[in-house]
Amino acid sequence: MLWKNTYNELIKISAKPRSYIGIAALTLLIAIILFAMKADGSKYISFVTSSFEQTLSFNGNILNGNLIAFIILQMLIVHIPLLVALVTGDLLSGEAAMGTLRMLLTKPISRKQVVFSKLIAAAVYTLILVLWLGFLAFIVGRWVFGTGDLIVLNSDGLVILKNADVLWRYGLAFLVAFLALMTISTLSLAFSAFANNSIGPIVSTMAVIILFTIIGALDVSVFDHVKPWLFTTHMASWRSLFNNPVPWSDIKESVWILLAHNVLFVTIAVYKFQKKDITS
Repeated sequence: MLWKNTYNELIKISAKPRSYIGIAALTLLIAIILFAMKADGSKYISFVTSSFEQTLSFNGNILNGNLIAFIILQMLIVHIPLLVALVTGDLLSGEAAMGTLRMLLTKPISRKQVVFSKLIAAAVYTLILVLWLGFLAFIVGRWVFGTGDLIVLNSDGLVILKNADVLWRYGLAFLVAFLALMTISTLSLAFSAFANNSIGPIVSTMAVIILFTIIGALDVSVFDHVKPWLFTTHMASWRSLFNNPVPWSDIKESVWILLAHNVLFVTIAVYKFQKKDITS
């Protein structure tokens, strides 16, 4: 019954126009970035490499698909949570808003299974967004701009990664990005269990992200013990995969913290939904 209900949830998601907003928005934004970089990307490269040109000589295709994919990931990964919350924040609260929640719970399926079926459907939708992002950023980017070594500017300076050394990094980067976005999915699902309309969970999810991001950006000592435990602190941990050497211990810590948040939010969603009053 769980998988049958999950299939029904995927049908519901595919039938809602808002489900295609994320895909359309990603396509449009990436198309704009690709067009801008194709038209005037040389100035962007000059800005990045200008401070190193006195000591280093850059040859070959610097503005390549590997760099374009990195730029797109860095620019869009902080905006995709809204696109995820638009769909996942509606999964439980939408049933209450449409008056179908009572009918749903008359089926031979437990409330816990209802939450998990919606969680699986949310994971599938989130995965589709990440795969579409990866296709446009990495595959289309390499097709338009070609391949070459990847130049990354980080806090330690300039990192140059060979073309043969970037594929596995991007694979893991998209996996970490998926885990980060799943944290947003489970957070909005938890808020959805408390609400009877779709707007509340979406706004609440974005408010939490903004609040945690501001706390993480504030250089105030009182927050120093809190920042490492905020999921927003670890949402950009995919970027560490492009350091050389890769700080595996930091990445593993980020993965565990993101997983812990996922488990916490799902637990809250299950607990609240099991106690939800559907008689009124």
